[in-house]
Amino acid sequence: MTLIADGGSTKCDWILLDHQGEVLVRTRTRGLNPAVVSQDELVARLKENADLTAIFDTVEQLDFYGAGAGTKTPNEVLAKVLKSLFVKAQVTVNEDLLAAVYAATTEPGIICILGTGSNSCYFDGEKIHSHVPSLGYILMDEASGNYFGKRLIRDYYYQKMPEPIMRAFEKRFDLDADNIKLNVYQRPNPNTYLASFAEFIFTAEEVNGYFWQLISDGMKRFIEYRVLCYKEAQNVPIHFIGSIAHFSEEMIRNAMLPYHLTLGKIIRRPIDGLIEYYRTHRLNQNKPS
Repeated sequence: MTLIADGGSTKCDWILLDHQGEVLVRTRTRGLNPAVVSQDELVARLKENADLTAIFDTVEQLDFYGAGAGTKTPNEVLAKVLKSLFVKAQVTVNEDLLAAVYAATTEPGIICILGTGSNSCYFDGEKIHSHVPSLGYILMDEASGNYFGKRLIRDYYYQKMPEPIMRAFEKRFDLDADNIKLNVYQRPNPNTYLASFAEFIFTAEEVNGYFWQLISDGMKRFIEYRVLCYKEAQNVPIHFIGSIAHFSEEMIRNAMLPYHLTLGKIIRRPIDGLIEYYRTHRLNQNKPS
């Protein structure tokens, strides 16, 4: 049996496949980003899921793709945790970009992630090329959930929001300055906390001028910094993965127009694409006749 996981900072989707590619278990845990979640907390989040604890002793292969796993130390921490729990499994840990590629295409293209965080790479049909390392939610992550969350909080405090939106924002969230600073600077998962504010934009009854401009500005920055850094961008489709991308298709198209870029697929959840990739490329397809 093969267990595959697509892990972000907010949530992690898990699929258990048998040797014929049939789904045996489908479940979800809280986010398992090893760059911002401690080792003990990673263990706790895995153990609190009954579907996973039931298969700790039976999984043969575990392939984890996740945010924060693209650098050596966090990758090793998460691999150690997974190996300690899934005791019979061969464990691999890869960055979430690889899962995004598998979900989107087998052909050359630019693959972009827009979720709690953001990232991009060029896929040449065989290998991933990342020209700009991701430095996370403080320094980068343009057009991500935490990017838009920070923009909303700043606009609220600088009184750059339209009055009706400010009032609605106050009703929706605890905007006490001490509480915000506590969550950002002292509590775990500040990136996820900041991203939670972005829901305010994407659950609005209509995309008004303020929200439209906010999203458009973020997409313009992302295209400039995370897409145009690849010279191949002019010649291959640009694919987008994640919830932010799913809800922002029109703004993405508009941001790409001045540069004559080609929009490829927009995929909200890569886990379904991963299932198809594994059925086609990874699992034993020799079924009984």
